[in-house]
Amino acid sequence: MRDGEGRSGEGRKGLWRQLFEAATIPLNLVAATFVGFAIGYGLDRLLGTSPYLTVLFLVLGIIAGFRELFRYARRMERGDDKEDE
Repeated sequence: MRDGEGRSGEGRKGLWRQLFEAATIPLNLVAATFVGFAIGYGLDRLLGTSPYLTVLFLVLGIIAGFRELFRYARRMERGDDKEDE
């Protein structure tokens, strides 16, 4: 009976971990975009090159966010393959 409870507990931990990781995806996208914007805005104010660096770093932040999204999707795909074998 304890074996069944242990497996159930492990399954719950795996589920919570997956939910937590899935919930961080939108946070990563927003955070990367905001950080890119903030760096570009700060450099524009410092160097007086408005709006060029803001736009450049905003785009770089968006790219970084989506790169992390694709890396997460690739990790999940590999994990699914391992479970099937």
